[in-house]
Parts: sequence; C-alpha cells; structure tokens
Amino acid sequence: MPPTDIATDFVVLLGEDGSEIGVAPKASVHGSDTALHLAFSCHVYNARGETLVTRRALDKKTWPGVWTNSFCGHPRPAEPVIDAVHRHAEHELGLTLRDLRPALPFFRYRAVDASGIVEHEVCPVYTALVDDEPHLNPSEVVEARWVDPSDLAVSLRATPWAFSPWLVLQAEQMHVFDAARSPEAIR
Repeated sequence: MPPTDIATDFVVLLGEDGSEIGVAPKASVHGSDTALHLAFSCHVYNARGETLVTRRALDKKTWPGVWTNSFCGHPRPAEPVIDAVHRHAEHELGLTLRDLRPALPFFRYRAVDASGIVEHEVCPVYTALVDDEPHLNPSEVVEARWVDPSDLAVSLRATPWAFSPWLVLQAEQMHVFDAARSPEAIR
C-alpha cells in the first residue's frame, strides 16, 4: 500500500522506555514539543559500494533541502518496521531493496531544526543493497547522488551543518568516519 497523505497518516507514539503508548496523526507530531515516536532510517548501497545520499524536498516540514541518508520514514500503527522500510523505498525512490539488515537497531535522537521544529525519534537504522537507479518522488526528494562512504565522511566532518543531524550521528555510530573500513564492513 502506498504512503498516504500526511494529513491522514498516523505514527506510533512511544514512552521513554521505547514501549508503544498510542498513535497520533503524523501532521500533529512534529512541532516545537515533538512527542517521542517510532521512525526508521535506511542507507542504501550499490554494487560499487557507494551509498545513496538524498536531498530532502524543499517543502518538507523538518530540514527542508538538507542532504541526508538514502531515506527515512515512519511505520504506521501495527505495521512491521521492515514493511515500512520497503514501502518507503518504493514510494520515495522507486527502489526495490535486497539484503536489508539492521545496522543500529536501537538508534535514538532528538534534534531541533532552524525553524524550531523538533525531531524526537526511536529510529532503527538499516542498510540495504539495490541493483537499480533511483526514480525520485519530488514530494520527498529533490536530488540524489551515489557517493563513496569515505568521501561522505570527509563532507560530514567539514560541513556537518549541511546534513541532517541524524545522518551525522548515524555515520559516526556506523563507523563511516573510519576511512580504513571498506563499504562492506560499514554495512
């Protein structure tokens, strides 16, 4: 099932211990006092070992126009996170994922963008392989590039403000900054 409009979609609310405590309309969740909720991130790799970075659509509520990991999203109530990852890959990038693996299953962060909107998420992070080129959904992504992970690490160190805060934190925890590691070791 394709993603629905943000006005009619729901997210899973979480307690401080990470347990589900309810649901809320997605449109009402992100603000200056964002409730902790469930999300996910995915880093996509190709056969050359490059990772896909994307630039968020300019009309996104949080971090518009900012470069980030391949894609992110929110599982719907009662939807397995893995199913949500596959759903968003198809919707945002027109990609079919293979070899989907957990990379940071307990990743959690809170960040505030320049407009004062807060992201506050328990956000398991996955890696996946793809064989095709992305077909961008312009309501989600305005640009995408395949980059070598070591080049990404250099850019993240030099200009962390140009990237989503979750990408910077995830890259650190996934050891992307360790230039000696191969892309396969990262995933």
